[in-house]
Amino acid sequence: MIDVGVGIRTLKKHFKDYGLKMPQIHRVLITHDHADHIKSVGSISYDLQLPVYATEKVHKGIDRNYCVQRKVSLDKRCKVTAGVTEQMGEFQVTPFHVPHDSSDNVGYFIAVGDTSFCIITDAGSVTDEMQQYIARAQYLVIEANHDKEMLMQGPYPPYLKSRILSTTGHLSNDDCGEAIAQNATDRLRHVWLCHLSEENNHPELARKTVESVLRSYGIVAGKDFELEVLKRTVPTGIFEL
Repeated sequence: MIDVGVGIRTLKKHFKDYGLKMPQIHRVLITHDHADHIKSVGSISYDLQLPVYATEKVHKGIDRNYCVQRKVSLDKRCKVTAGVTEQMGEFQVTPFHVPHDSSDNVGYFIAVGDTSFCIITDAGSVTDEMQQYIARAQYLVIEANHDKEMLMQGPYPPYLKSRILSTTGHLSNDDCGEAIAQNATDRLRHVWLCHLSEENNHPELARKTVESVLRSYGIVAGKDFELEVLKRTVPTGIFEL
């Protein structure tokens, strides 16, 4: 499981709805220490006796975050290091740096057999390191947080707009499209757009903007690879990779 930003009861309900069982989880990977990604990490670790993998800075950030009522016990804390691949069961897991204004932030590149998956969320900009992992992915989850015009014309105060637009803020729809278009290879099969802002974006707008950027590079979503937008507050369903 990657990140635990919703309550345990909600998780259990949706697991049941999809015919899954909580004991099927064997470990938890954390990207960064903002509340919407770690709210229940201590609880799920305690309830299921799960190891929690995060960078040292993120573990310390979880300790400081008042939104995490139950902290991760010391014996369940496992440290990951950006750029270092670890074997976790049948999975080869490689964290990599992602610029964001949290204590630390990583994306994850996960390979099992011939299948490769990459997740990048809460990214203020796209680094050379991130580009390398996008280029290796068959399946990619990537942030398309906001539409720049909606953000600038919206109600957010100037300091918050500046934070979101900074190199340690969030990726816009256009930036997301460029990241995909410039690094996609013929290996890429499916892309999911994630972490859409409720105030500064819309699912169809995100899709159309990314599709437009892709077309400018001669890439056709739905033909060269599948493109979907993940919902904000409800599960999208199960995808088999």
